[in-house]
Amino acid sequence: MARRPAQDTPELIRTQLSEVLRDFGNEMEHADLRHRVLALIPAFHLLRDLGSSLINEDIPSARDRIIFYLKTYPQKIIHGDELMVVSGISEWARRVRELRVEFGWSIISGLTAKELAEAEEEEGTLIEFDGRRLSSIKPEEYLLMKDTQDLEAAYRWNVSKAIRKSTASVQDKILAYLKQNVGKQVTGEELRYVSGDKTEWARRARELRTQLGWPVVTRSQGRLDLPIGVYVLEEDRQLPVHDRNIPDAVRVEVLRRDVMACRKCGWKHSDVSPSDPRKILELHHRLHHAKGGANTVENLITLCNVHHDEIHAKDLEVEDYIGLQD
Repeated sequence: MARRPAQDTPELIRTQLSEVLRDFGNEMEHADLRHRVLALIPAFHLLRDLGSSLINEDIPSARDRIIFYLKTYPQKIIHGDELMVVSGISEWARRVRELRVEFGWSIISGLTAKELAEAEEEEGTLIEFDGRRLSSIKPEEYLLMKDTQDLEAAYRWNVSKAIRKSTASVQDKILAYLKQNVGKQVTGEELRYVSGDKTEWARRARELRTQLGWPVVTRSQGRLDLPIGVYVLEEDRQLPVHDRNIPDAVRVEVLRRDVMACRKCGWKHSDVSPSDPRKILELHHRLHHAKGGANTVENLITLCNVHHDEIHAKDLEVEDYIGLQD
């Protein structure tokens, strides 16, 4: 039986469904199994139509009804069954995937949310949404992180497909993808996909920062302007070896103390521009690490990459260079 488009009001469809189910009581007495199955098909179609008609807007496509529903409840944990109801189709999960990878909506699936949260919790960061820890989200649940589209998502999707097919390691695939998008926000869903859907993707992304010195930042690392679950490779350059093992908790505290700005010139992430060589904020040891300087809040200050390089190139004392009094 062909699917009838749902154009009626919810009440009219509900009445039709009630009539079909009432009449089906008589069909239950029929001995032939197929006869009973065929008699029940209209009820399935009507039930789908009833669900899709609940959105009282002129939204004919299932994909648009799904994003309408998610945008109505941003950053709320939505069960897949809810999306099945409002979409009115059996292939609702494919439409969710299309919204994410082709249309640029920041929808996190339960699998990605759990892996992201577990990697963060290893570092002592607990992330909560809708009164629940992110690590408790089930595979069949979803979150819309922000209600605006990323218009470059389709281009990045094609880039990620090529990297995903390579024989490189998970970590190298993630780094290659981040390098293709320096300074741009990419989601955990993108990194999970490019890794080949490996469960370790979040841990490998974190290690790029904590062990290899790539400036891969998230909200948990002090970039409070970023949504949860978004990553940015701030610059295509690695930190010196002695700056790579600063604990995240210390890094965040220093950045917050210095109001997320260079202590020399006051540059912030919001000031970034293509013509300005200042691209990232880094932490500098007041007493150099090679001379026994510790990775402590008291021994670290925030500098932009330009002034950090200048201090090291000219072997300057930070107090004389910046005039610190504290």
